[in-house]
Amino acid sequence: MPTRDPRRGSPPEPFIGVSMEHVEDLLQGHGFGPEMLGVGLDMMRTVVHRSLPKPPVSTAAPLSLAGAAWVPGGADRISALPEQVLRDIISRLPAADAARTSALASRWRPLWRSAPLVVADTHFLPNGRQIALGVGEEESPGLADLVTRVLAAHPGPFRSVHLTRTAMDAHRGEIARWLDVLAAKGVQELAFINRPWPLDIRLPATLFRCAPLTRLFLSAWRLPDTAAVPRSAAFPNLRELGLSLVAMEDRDLAFLLDRSPVLEILTIVAAQVGVRLRLVSHSVRCVQLCYSILVDILVVDAPRLERLLQWTWGLGSNSDKCCRVKIGHAPNLRAIGYLQPGEHGLEIGNTAIKAGTKLSTSTLVPSVQNLALELTFQVRNDLKKVHNFLQCFPNVETLHIRSEKARGESTGKVGLKFWLEGGPITCIRQHLKKIIFHDFRGSTNETAFLKFIAENARVLKNMVIVVSDWLLSSGVDARAILKHLTCAKWASGACKFQVFKSILREGERPVYGVLLASEVLPSDPFDKIYYREPLL
Repeated sequence: MPTRDPRRGSPPEPFIGVSMEHVEDLLQGHGFGPEMLGVGLDMMRTVVHRSLPKPPVSTAAPLSLAGAAWVPGGADRISALPEQVLRDIISRLPAADAARTSALASRWRPLWRSAPLVVADTHFLPNGRQIALGVGEEESPGLADLVTRVLAAHPGPFRSVHLTRTAMDAHRGEIARWLDVLAAKGVQELAFINRPWPLDIRLPATLFRCAPLTRLFLSAWRLPDTAAVPRSAAFPNLRELGLSLVAMEDRDLAFLLDRSPVLEILTIVAAQVGVRLRLVSHSVRCVQLCYSILVDILVVDAPRLERLLQWTWGLGSNSDKCCRVKIGHAPNLRAIGYLQPGEHGLEIGNTAIKAGTKLSTSTLVPSVQNLALELTFQVRNDLKKVHNFLQCFPNVETLHIRSEKARGESTGKVGLKFWLEGGPITCIRQHLKKIIFHDFRGSTNETAFLKFIAENARVLKNMVIVVSDWLLSSGVDARAILKHLTCAKWASGACKFQVFKSILREGERPVYGVLLASEVLPSDPFDKIYYREPLL
């Protein structure tokens, strides 16, 4: 299906090969009006925008000589600093301010041309407008020409280039020229975003000649056909790769990973096709798969991998399809989730983990200390694999449970006996120190699971329950439901029991903290603290 051009008056395709009319029909079939499409697209743009790093310099920082008055005799001591220090100062300024330093004094005049420059097209916008470019919104006149002139005027290298506000469809010729310039002059960090539509513009293969890159972020492109890229092409210095709203063949993703020998962080947000990831890397530490449909996630050989973070659009527990998550050699894996026993087929080594699977030392991942599961408590079949899922991670200290609303009718009551019949769970009995139960919906199945934890977790220090907005607005007394837990025979006498109200409305989910998880690497990447007001 050909992509529609929004500038010709036709609605754009939200995703490649999916017409706007088709999406509107799907929404109508689920009881939503066509206006919800705009809401969804706005949310998608927000997610993509938040997954991008901010430019390393800002136009908001004031440049002032106010402090010069106290200098004895008004001497210019900054200009007396070594040239390398002055270049470092210039490289921390927006491009326009960096160029203006040539007017300060004769010694500064040649320096800006030899300093690594930061170029961000948002810095050239009037009144500092840096919002995401939306559907049907025109870019600022002359913005692309200004970017072309700046890239041509500076001999390089470029410390950072962020091109996020240009309507690339109208500047296809410039796309290739910009990448040629960046490859020739050297760019260390590149955020290259196709805004707003169409989504299937193919990136030129020149991208693979940008060897100095250490960070690369691409959004709303079709990746180059790697079958035609020279086998010598590589990103020998690339440490972080972010792909959002990107269309790619399986071989393209495999090529990128194979040609990035020091890559540490891989982030995929809202992929336009199902993600098939085969991870063989001795450098990757963190993989984030957000708002995408996962097909196969195979961790084959990743000795430095610490985090496998999944925040996905599920296929549905009643779907014939199932995402396979296979963990092979990953001896340093510390955090994994959200796993969905109803939708994910978990494999450890060569063993598929199912209800009743006999486990052994070869099916354990002892390094994991932080586990996140998304469970549909009203679907009994979805819960049957939970016992073995937990047994595979015997040293878990922090457990996140997100209660997902059932898509259909409830299919069975699950009481305390259900959990006890599976036998002791090592991580719960010996290592679990904290459990955070998100979106508690007040069902007896949920309460039975929490009671099982309370009566079996011997070293538990903190149980946090976040009550869903649906339960709070239904008129049901959540405190009365949870009061039964306070009467349980707690295995740990030192556990702190806390109940909070969720600040998210029914159907909402916290925006995944991509940058938070990748740049800061917090101790708990799953705890987004979207709860504040205590209920008990």
